[in-house]
Amino acid sequence: RMAAAPPSYCFVAFPPCSKEGLVVFGKNSARPRDEVQEVVYFAAAAHDPGSKVECTYIEIEQVPRTHAVVLSRPSWLWGAEMGANEHGVCVANEAVVTREPAAESEALLGMDLVRLGLERGATAKEALDVIVALLEEHGQGGNYYEDGNSCHTFQSAFLIVDRKEAWILETSGKYWAAEKITEGVKCICNQLSLTTKIDAEHPELRNYVRSQGWWNGDTDFNFSEVFSPDDDRVTCCSGRESLEKRGGDISAQTMIDVLRDKESGVCVDSESFLTTASVVSVLPQDPSSPGVHYFTGTPDPSWSIFKPFIFVDDVKLVPKVQSPSFGDHDPAKKIPRFQEKPDRRHELYKAHERVRSVLESDQDKGQKLMRIMLELEKQGLEAMEDILTRAEILDAAEVVDLFYDCVDTELKFFK
Repeated sequence: RMAAAPPSYCFVAFPPCSKEGLVVFGKNSARPRDEVQEVVYFAAAAHDPGSKVECTYIEIEQVPRTHAVVLSRPSWLWGAEMGANEHGVCVANEAVVTREPAAESEALLGMDLVRLGLERGATAKEALDVIVALLEEHGQGGNYYEDGNSCHTFQSAFLIVDRKEAWILETSGKYWAAEKITEGVKCICNQLSLTTKIDAEHPELRNYVRSQGWWNGDTDFNFSEVFSPDDDRVTCCSGRESLEKRGGDISAQTMIDVLRDKESGVCVDSESFLTTASVVSVLPQDPSSPGVHYFTGTPDPSWSIFKPFIFVDDVKLVPKVQSPSFGDHDPAKKIPRFQEKPDRRHELYKAHERVRSVLESDQDKGQKLMRIMLELEKQGLEAMEDILTRAEILDAAEVVDLFYDCVDTELKFFK
């Protein structure tokens, strides 16, 4: 039996289900319990012709220009679990298991493709085109975890969102299919979900599955039926139900509440896996309003603070949510890989860890702390609401330190 993929959940809500004029995106990243996620920003950049970019395991051709991105990523790798770019594109990835084993040979990780799509695509469809072209050229493969003892490999699914539409992209090797969404609510998790509504696909997809004897062409082509392992035909509806039962007018707050929901399984806290980081993005359909991206940078959203980030020029960097860098001495970069595990905890992660032990040992104190944390978060949400509903154009100076200040306030509070 192939290893189970970590049960992350990703969501998108469009009007009329979401609050008027807003597209709301969210993801919980379920990963090995002790893995640290950092939040990192990379400015837009121009690159020399012929230059290369070093991804997690392989080097590929760089493009002439990359967009500014903000990412939440396991701190040992190059790519990201989820993130956004300056053009209001958000991408999240899911590890999935298909009837074809994923390659152990080192190629692009699904998480590398998240970052590459964001750096190179100014719309959701452009990001999708980037990802499938890179899959075709380089393939996907390599260890999904920082684990020197065994290689955990998965295929990838993606939720790719912008202000107008979303694409669900599901892959097996270099083959893929995608569905376009422009209304309602959609949830994807660690199983294939595409059925017969396919709006774009690999040109050779149907010939390939025919040649494997998985589909004879007499019935409607159903992607997840054809590609899912025999014992894995379940749906990820608990996440969708969790969002739908909150009714219309889904806002950032609604999405945060859903990501905190342990009962539905959306917020993972199991023996092997934990929600190690979360994100919620609000994209106004009016392009003159800025998108707001809320990151936790800490595990378990049920006691983490979602902190807002807005793209502006010269946005202030936040070293306190960045893990230490080990350069070329990083065991993730040396072959054989992962022979040791360095301490990758950043300052916010450590402070959060100390508070967690208080929460667990003293319930009264814990509840009091939680109330103050939620109050801090609410102030941030209300300030952002004000920015989104304002008629006048945003003054960049007002938000250049936004994420930095929120992290700083959280750290002071933890101390």
